[in-house]
Amino acid sequence: MPKKILNGIVVSDKPNKTITVLVERKYQHPVLKKVMKARKKYNAHDEHNKFKIGDKVSIRESRPYSKNKKFEAIGDLK
Repeated sequence: MPKKILNGIVVSDKPNKTITVLVERKYQHPVLKKVMKARKKYNAHDEHNKFKIGDKVSIRESRPYSKNKKFEAIGDLK
């Protein structure tokens, strides 16, 4: 099964080797048929601390690095 890849914006880079990424997705409500926005924050591993707040990044599902960190940063989005 392929690994999940998500795109989002870095909202925190305070912990060492960790970034928090806000991912926004749109979906249609099953009953109301209205387009809704859902936001979720993911902790991602950033080995070299190269991403800063406001950067657009891609994160990929990976092995668990800790209790809450199950993604790794794979690159910048322009």
